[in-house]
Amino acid sequence: MFKQCVIVEPVGMNENAQARLRRLAEEVIEYPDSPSSEAELIKRIGQADCVLVSWRTEIPASVLRQCPSIVYIGMCCSLYSEASANVDIAAARQLGITVTGIRDYGDEGVVEYVLYELIGFLNGYRQASFKPVPLELTDLKVGILGMGTTGQIIARGLMHFGSRIQYYSRTRKPECEAEGMEYQPLDALLRQNDVICECLNKNAIVMGPEQFRLLGDHKIVFNTSIGPGHDVEALKAWLALPDTHFFCDSERALGDEALLDHPRVRCLRTSAGNSVQCIDRLGQKVLANMENFLNQRNG
Repeated sequence: MFKQCVIVEPVGMNENAQARLRRLAEEVIEYPDSPSSEAELIKRIGQADCVLVSWRTEIPASVLRQCPSIVYIGMCCSLYSEASANVDIAAARQLGITVTGIRDYGDEGVVEYVLYELIGFLNGYRQASFKPVPLELTDLKVGILGMGTTGQIIARGLMHFGSRIQYYSRTRKPECEAEGMEYQPLDALLRQNDVICECLNKNAIVMGPEQFRLLGDHKIVFNTSIGPGHDVEALKAWLALPDTHFFCDSERALGDEALLDHPRVRCLRTSAGNSVQCIDRLGQKVLANMENFLNQRNG
């Protein structure tokens, strides 16, 4: 068992997960809000050997060096790469601290969000429609930027309704191409599709001024990433065109809250991956990581 587990801020665990957590540590301390400073974070961690953190709070090397009791940090959020993590994993490694994260716990909610917004907008159910007459998802030309789990599940969801899917990714996905998804270089993807979905890792910026120029007018962009997959100023310039439309779930995905009131920006101001099922998957994966660490430590 851990001696003391500190949950430095709300991490989205349900009651069942919290009960299971208390069987993994002699003492569990949970805080109801995020720390306002590094000093506050260090104070909260104290002598804990286990720390749980969400995406909201950074744990840099300067904090790790002042908390020598830590042996384990559980990121209760997506961990795609060390570079995009809110914990300094390289520094933690040097200090002998194990850091784990999770993936693929909210993707089902994201595809439902994209389908919800697209169907409503194409048909004009809640607002003026994209075209003068209602459109189905059938034969809709959709380009996916980033073909990880989220990109693939969105692509499959749209293909179920007859949309035509092209994708751009750092690596080709033969298994996706076997399902009928077509790989395209980025420039061609932007020119050939009416809808673009950013499904990128955190801090991965793909859409800059040149990409938005190639995309042009009469287009729809979704961002389902944790943060912006676009240069914010380039997005603003693109939105100055008369028939451009941008959709995202959270302010973080938008990149600038000044755009929240833009007439062709629709931001839910919440996370699309926040369902009961998502929260349950998050807790189960966080706890599985903790149990694996304890099992390995205990031989």
